[in-house]
Amino acid sequence: MTKLRLAIVGAGPAGIYAADILLKSERSFDVSIDLFEQLPAPYGLVRYGVAPDHPRIKGIVTALREVLDRGDIRIFGNVSFGSDITLDDLKRHYHAVIFATGAVRDADLDIPGVGLDGSYGAAEFVSWFDGHPDVPRTWPLEAQSVAVIGNGNVALDVSRMLAKHADDLLPTEIPANVYEGLKASPVTDVHVFGRRGPAQVKFTPLELRELGELNDVDMVLYDEDFDYDEAARAAIASNKQVMVIDRVLQQWRTREIGSASRRLHLHFYAKPLEIVGDGNGRVSALRYERTAPDAEGGVVGTGEIREIPIQAIYRAVGYFGSELPGVPFDVRHGVIPNHEGQVLHGDDNEQMFGVYATGWIKRGPVGLIGHTKSDAMETVRHIINDQANWWSPSSPSEESVVELLQSRGVEYTDLDGWHRLDQHELALGEPEGRVRIKVVPRDEMVRISRTDAD
Repeated sequence: MTKLRLAIVGAGPAGIYAADILLKSERSFDVSIDLFEQLPAPYGLVRYGVAPDHPRIKGIVTALREVLDRGDIRIFGNVSFGSDITLDDLKRHYHAVIFATGAVRDADLDIPGVGLDGSYGAAEFVSWFDGHPDVPRTWPLEAQSVAVIGNGNVALDVSRMLAKHADDLLPTEIPANVYEGLKASPVTDVHVFGRRGPAQVKFTPLELRELGELNDVDMVLYDEDFDYDEAARAAIASNKQVMVIDRVLQQWRTREIGSASRRLHLHFYAKPLEIVGDGNGRVSALRYERTAPDAEGGVVGTGEIREIPIQAIYRAVGYFGSELPGVPFDVRHGVIPNHEGQVLHGDDNEQMFGVYATGWIKRGPVGLIGHTKSDAMETVRHIINDQANWWSPSSPSEESVVELLQSRGVEYTDLDGWHRLDQHELALGEPEGRVRIKVVPRDEMVRISRTDAD
């Protein structure tokens, strides 16, 4: 064996980093890598999961672009695994596959009322404001008072996008339909609920600071949440990140409020119990239990029940992976079962030779980009060492995959197509002094990408 033909399903950071690491690694064989992506454009959650007013985080795209633009990795966009191409197809054309499909749907929140009109998953809303081609163009922004459940970065992204004035988003790459939707929003109050206290939040100082920079938005905090116990004081004293978060929150407590047209409320020690309906199937309130520190960094219920009137609620309690056809899946944790990236059969935990995983579909939706790189290194190391157990493809030529997709009428996009789409979006933004304006409809993305392909 002198050459590894490797397929990677998923062209977000996890998949691209895995390809880059393998190409740069010490090995005794050549490598040819094809990335398959269900969307017409690459970059995954960096393009479709990061709020448009986060240009610093979107700077990751620059590093990903440099990897793809070297030209030693092929990309096939607008290809759906399980229908356009299957696991059996990959076995015929490759020696191994890495699944890097991430976690893109909302984790469940098991309380009554979740199914009411006006109850939304945060991941759906993020996909909408990021211009994901597979979600509706409109979003029902009709509520004056909104709740967001969660104390992670996604909860803060959702809260910020709801509270922020639409005109303040114009310098970003926000799609036109999203701007129009947010511009018409009647929201006045956004309430963010966390089950634990300020010293146990999951968001980062950077995300938190951005909330306090919102134009014409008051930050509202409640004194009862800052009666710290010994465990909270110890966390603040021993952890620099917690210390910075506390400093920011304490500074907000000293601000004068009452002059802004919108308010963003932070509620800690609040455990959601029920999303209350109005009798007609719509959200009317959030019922929650007041919690208290348990002296060990956790919380216990106090039995005190409170209720806040709202007309919409967003559940930002985490992401969850999706099952792939023919691939083992852990339904409890939302991941592909694996040992250090080597996929395992679900029934006997034996290795499924030739099949690997990396990123959130491997370890769950935790960690930042740095974790994704180390994650990919672990998986790639096993691929290199597992050479004796690779598949033996009957048709491993690079042309055979192109012929397969063409024979099935798959309108795939490639790297040149992404460059065309990228330049088109940049050109759309230029007259308005914006970096880019995203093209949203899938068929339009494909048409622009394939302009010179047919």
